[in-house]
Amino acid sequence: MTDNARPRHDFTLVWTLDATPAEIFRAWTDPDHLDWFYNDRQPVPSEPIELDLRVGGVWRQMMVIDEETAYVTGGLYREIVPDEKLVFSWGATGGWPELDPDRPDENPLVTVLLSQEGGRTAMTLRVELPASLSEAEAQEWFALGIRDGWRDTVDRLAARMTHSPTAP
Repeated sequence: MTDNARPRHDFTLVWTLDATPAEIFRAWTDPDHLDWFYNDRQPVPSEPIELDLRVGGVWRQMMVIDEETAYVTGGLYREIVPDEKLVFSWGATGGWPELDPDRPDENPLVTVLLSQEGGRTAMTLRVELPASLSEAEAQEWFALGIRDGWRDTVDRLAARMTHSPTAP
């Protein structure tokens, strides 16, 4: 199989926000500013957000989709460049996706890039499924709606910052 024939294991979404990279980075990394992650049509969960902002640290919070669907999600931080870049293995121990902290490469990798563009910030979110997944397994992830789920979730942050979304 050539690289051109490799099944799709990733997607990228881009927003242009009327905020500084520092403001957006804080929204991703400060528990007092992470409430945008919740579904705003549901009550805010009573469980506190856990966040240890260091490489190897974890972020955990309750994700509420609707009255029947709620789960813990988060990530294991892999790279942190304040106001520029945040990389984490997506998942949570005992949550969804299930994350084994000793095997972070078995989870999707999420990269958030921030770059100043005039008085605005371009925010790029890239989700990469593990390379070890078969084509069928990768398609199962996409069938779950992960691309739309990430878009809907980050759209809540973008709406707070008055944005012009673009999603390639």
